[in-house]
Amino acid sequence: MSSLALTLLYLLAAVLGVVACRSLRLPPMMGYLAAGILIGPHALALTQNSEGVRHLGEFGVVFLMFTIGLEFNLPKLRAMRRHVFGLGLLQVLLSMLAFTACLLLLARLGGVWDMGWQTALALGGTLAMSSTAIVVKLMSERGELESEHGRRVLGILLFQDLAVVPLLVLIPALGSSPDKLLLALGLALLKAMVLVSVLLVGGQGVMRWWLTLVARRKSDELFMLNLLLVTLGLAWMTELAGLSLALGAFIAGVLVSETEFRHQVGTDIRPFHDVLLGLFFITVGMMLDWHVMVERWALVLLLLAAPLLIKTAIIVALARGLGATTGVSLRTALYVAQAGEFGFVLLSLMQTHELLAPALMNPVLAAMVLSMLATPFLIQYSNRIVMKLVASDWLQQSLQVTSIARQAINTSGHVLICGYGRCGQNLARMLEREGIPYMALDLDPDRVRQAAAAGDSVVFGDATRVQALKAAGLGRAAALAITYLDTAAALKVLANARAHAPQVPVVVRTEDDTHLEKLQAAGATEVVPEAIEGSLMLAGHALALVGVPMRRVLRLVQGQREQRYGLLRGYFHGADDDTVSERDQERLYSITLPPGAAAVGASLATLTLHAMGARLINVRRFSGRMSGPDDEAPLAEGDTLVLSGHPTALSLAEEKLLRG
Repeated sequence: MSSLALTLLYLLAAVLGVVACRSLRLPPMMGYLAAGILIGPHALALTQNSEGVRHLGEFGVVFLMFTIGLEFNLPKLRAMRRHVFGLGLLQVLLSMLAFTACLLLLARLGGVWDMGWQTALALGGTLAMSSTAIVVKLMSERGELESEHGRRVLGILLFQDLAVVPLLVLIPALGSSPDKLLLALGLALLKAMVLVSVLLVGGQGVMRWWLTLVARRKSDELFMLNLLLVTLGLAWMTELAGLSLALGAFIAGVLVSETEFRHQVGTDIRPFHDVLLGLFFITVGMMLDWHVMVERWALVLLLLAAPLLIKTAIIVALARGLGATTGVSLRTALYVAQAGEFGFVLLSLMQTHELLAPALMNPVLAAMVLSMLATPFLIQYSNRIVMKLVASDWLQQSLQVTSIARQAINTSGHVLICGYGRCGQNLARMLEREGIPYMALDLDPDRVRQAAAAGDSVVFGDATRVQALKAAGLGRAAALAITYLDTAAALKVLANARAHAPQVPVVVRTEDDTHLEKLQAAGATEVVPEAIEGSLMLAGHALALVGVPMRRVLRLVQGQREQRYGLLRGYFHGADDDTVSERDQERLYSITLPPGAAAVGASLATLTLHAMGARLINVRRFSGRMSGPDDEAPLAEGDTLVLSGHPTALSLAEEKLLRG
């Protein structure tokens, strides 16, 4: 098969796999794995796992490690240090020790379990990893990132991301011959320490200077090429030093994260990261022999169940020991009990250095894939599992609801605030000045404790749970305000509010107008997009600075607000706006009538553009005069019509205006 045909086959398999997973609301990673299994040599055998594609997949790992390094920053670690260096550190260490001990005990049985301590330790580190990509996406969709178990899950995942770095150094050294093992371990450690010290101590200033120099050329192409050069160059340097490509990419990400270009870099590198990482997971799927799952199902089942149970037991015990309730501990464990994408990276590294016997390679791989496939279902039914197994969790939730109800029992006609961050606190202060009572729900215990101590009416509670809303007096509230920028969580709150208190008006804060229609359809009385409010303030200041009287400025801005942002919900799109997520959004479009256009001589009322889904905003006459949509004057050559609508509607309107 030619290189082009092979590339097309991979792309087709990836597209179909991702489409199927999106339809089933599963992470795209599942689609890549399924596509690899299907087209691989053990299923349809459409292609063999060629060296070229395997190397291309390795670049996906490079960009994955680069983005992990890019998100690595000391303030984030400092803020989560209790969960990262407490729960996360202990989880990785104890899981590795437990898996290593179990594998060494099984090694006494011989046969497929015959392995040395080097293999047991490397495989223990592989099985200790969890899937950051799957878990974070599912938690984000469920609005659980700020929950008690959510913060613990993020702490564990963040430390696992860091733990991959020493494992990338350790595994190649473990693959050395026994007589050179200590020397290889010492040399690998020395190389890593020297290289990391040189790059991180002297490299930050050099990286900032270099990126600033490139950015001043104001060329997107040059900046992108430079980014690829830095990432792959540092990866090559670490490989040259006898370490791994992934380690160099991680260091490159850390260096860039300390500069002011980190957000731009993250946006630029994302397409490369996603596509190449997808190819990596396709190659992982191609390695999996489904015949093994059938012929050696007992071994696969053992390798699936044992790590899940061991990790769950360890995490529950650690979380309980660090102060979490049994319910929160079990939820945390259920979210991170599965294998992860870094496990595949480490497994491939073990195969490269011949640390894992082929007879065990496929059963381990099959068990890891199955555990990841089970993750969405474990998370989906986690609450039922916890409620069934932990009687005290039901009691804990009841006490939480009772605490909320106790504080809200004498409150009515109040504003119920969901989220007590900066926006929620500003709203609360304005309500206090006007003498309007409020009740706020928030999931950050430190924030709740400090604010409550200061006299604020805030309690610990999950606003996405209908019990918490009812306890906070939803039915007696004058209004409900959702102040956090989490659309998935906002939709949950809206669904509960509409079902149990449809008479209560709901105001929702959102980042921009992307989900405006969805939120309004879900029952939001008003949606306040920050981007539009920012543009209105910017326009107001600009008008005032160029001499427009302040009364007129305020009237213009208020007029825009009274139109419910209708004029600004669309905007003129350019080439850089033509992304997949924005192609079907409402936009503004201007059409200048050429000589002989069908609309020349017609009045605006006779065009009936609204029947096609397009809305006329205004008309700029050839003379330069602006007129509104109610102007009765006939259209002339050179007049420009500004329309608002979706791309299909705008195309139909343009066809009618120009050709009739």
